[in-house]
Amino acid sequence: MDFEMEILEKKLNGISCGSTMFVMMADIQLKEGAEEGFKEWFSESNRVLESFPGFISRKFLKSADGSFRILVEHESKETFIKMHQSPEHEKIHPKGHSFMSADPVRKTFTVAAE
Repeated sequence: MDFEMEILEKKLNGISCGSTMFVMMADIQLKEGAEEGFKEWFSESNRVLESFPGFISRKFLKSADGSFRILVEHESKETFIKMHQSPEHEKIHPKGHSFMSADPVRKTFTVAAE
């Protein structure tokens, strides 16, 4: 497990588990001119990750001010962690980071109401 995943898992340990949907949002900064390449990589990586049990959705968002966010929805914290610890994720993860100018700033949530 890489250092980044260890930190993420430590943060996640404080969140209760159960059947509540798990959401991760990451604010990201892309290198100048990297947006199109990142979008292509993101779509390709979604085709790999969507096959994981518990996966609901994964979206790349762009705000009107030009900032970017990734939104990931999973059935549970456990399924999210299993996906992140998989060989498939380990393989695609470094390429995604190669488009970024800084480490992502992540926040995790459980759905409180619908």
